[in-house]
Amino acid sequence: MKIGLFGGTFDPVHIGHLRAAEEIRESFLLDRVYFIPAYIPPHKRRQGITDADIRLRMIKSAIRGNPYLRASEIELKREGVSYSIDTVRAFEKRFKTLYFIIGIDAFSEIDTWHDYREIFHHTNFIIMIRPSNGKTFIKDIFPEDLKVKMKKMGNFSFQHVSGNKIYLHRVTQLDISSTGIRENVKSGKTTRYIVPKTVEKIISEKGLYRV
Repeated sequence: MKIGLFGGTFDPVHIGHLRAAEEIRESFLLDRVYFIPAYIPPHKRRQGITDADIRLRMIKSAIRGNPYLRASEIELKREGVSYSIDTVRAFEKRFKTLYFIIGIDAFSEIDTWHDYREIFHHTNFIIMIRPSNGKTFIKDIFPEDLKVKMKKMGNFSFQHVSGNKIYLHRVTQLDISSTGIRENVKSGKTTRYIVPKTVEKIISEKGLYRV
């Protein structure tokens, strides 16, 4: 099976996340895409984050009815700081072919990740880019110590020395962010049409993001 791993805080999950996962699943013929909410994101340790069980519940409600999208509790059950390398290794025990789905902004900071060099030996990457990202920018996305381990396969694909591939993939650009959604709720603005109705209901019921 070809499995997509889509990690993040998902506080809350929104239409942009869902649309990107669906487009990537279809383009790369993935059998499943797992949404993996972090228990404690390494780069957001000091920020207030909604309880893990609520974030998981929002994801499950958002993907209900789509057999190709799943929610994974692996990082929530593991607790502590959520390191991607640990998650990838765990999925590698169950599935042969993995694709780590990540946005270009997050990937640009990959050299700050825990054991980041090792992760390329365990999974392929699908990096979501904006339509405006050009070739000049693309050739500079890798940290210096990784560039020598990458072979260019095409304008938007590379191969790591491990044999795993790195794909740069354009997805529909929706100007939606979890931060913006939280700000909308705090200021009393509607979240209609930027989060699924089920997520909107949970936000209302739990009184999320009002303070």
